[in-house]
Parts: sequence; C-alpha cells; structure tokens
Amino acid sequence: MTTPPGDYAWFSGSNLAEAFSFIFVRGLTPEELVARMGGRVEDFTWMTLDESIHAGSRHDYKTEFVAVTSVGGWAFVAQYNSWLACNDDVTVPLSAGTSLVSLYRLDIKGLEDFRWIEDGEIRFAFRAQDGYSEDVPAELVETMESIDDDWDLHTGPGLVLIERITGIRLTPEILDESRFLSGVLS
Repeated sequence: MTTPPGDYAWFSGSNLAEAFSFIFVRGLTPEELVARMGGRVEDFTWMTLDESIHAGSRHDYKTEFVAVTSVGGWAFVAQYNSWLACNDDVTVPLSAGTSLVSLYRLDIKGLEDFRWIEDGEIRFAFRAQDGYSEDVPAELVETMESIDDDWDLHTGPGLVLIERITGIRLTPEILDESRFLSGVLS
C-alpha cells in the first residue's frame, strides 16, 4: 500500500524542502549514474547528504554538484537548490534503457515538477503551474485519485508518486544515514 500524502509531512522540515531536485534511475549504481551524467567518478567522494549540501554550497550556481546513493535497486540523486530534475534535456537521456522518476521544487517561486520517463519517453508529467499530462497511466490512476487538490508536491503527493513507481518510501533515515557519492559534474 502506498503511503498517504500526509505521512510525508516530515519532509517540509528538512533542509532540502525549500529547493531540491530528486532523480531516481532504476538498475544503475551510483558510479554508473555519475558516469552517465558526465561526471568523473574518480573525482567524486562518499559523504553524507548534509556534507554534500555543504560542499556544493562552495560552488557557484553554474556548477552542478550532485549526491548519488543507491536505494532499493535505484540510483538516487539528491540535490539542494538545483533544477536538474525538471530539465528534460538531462532526464530524458538519463532514462535510456531504464526508468527514471524525478521531482523538483523551488519553494520561493512555487515551482514544482514531477516526471516519470521510460527509456526516453515521458509516461507522466506534472507541473504545478500547468497541471498534469493528459493521459494518466493505468498504474497511477488510483494514486492520482487518492491525492487531493492540494498540489503541494514537497509535502507529500510528489513523494507518494515516487513511492508508487519506484517502491521506495523516502524516509528521514535514507536522507540522513545514507552515504552519497558526491561531486561536480563536468
């Protein structure tokens, strides 16, 4: 059973809630995903997500500093204050031969974006400002019906959609206790 949206209320108190990008890619290791994103694995370091956020803050906004870990058979990218998860020029190629789910939030502007991409094809998309793609895949109909009209993705519905597709229930422990392969993309 998928977690109800309200059960993700804890996330609104996290240090990521105001601006984040999450990308999940099925079947890749963190090292494989870093390489697929154009990073040099040998230049990356394993650290906590908090350490990664702090390290990333030392780079300017033109630099993409990513933190990648493995959760339930998916490589998981977590970034503070990044737009990568909503950039189809990035996410669509990353989905080649696999599945990708992404969620982006920029609270100050009220920007929210969710994507489910299968091997280069967007299966489902939601942008808070524009609504969702016309055809809801059969796998998501029940979940979409259970989500009310309060489309505040970072407090639950976007995380519920991630859980529905990936089977991963994002928890504080995943964010706080995992080690992330972290570094700058070229």
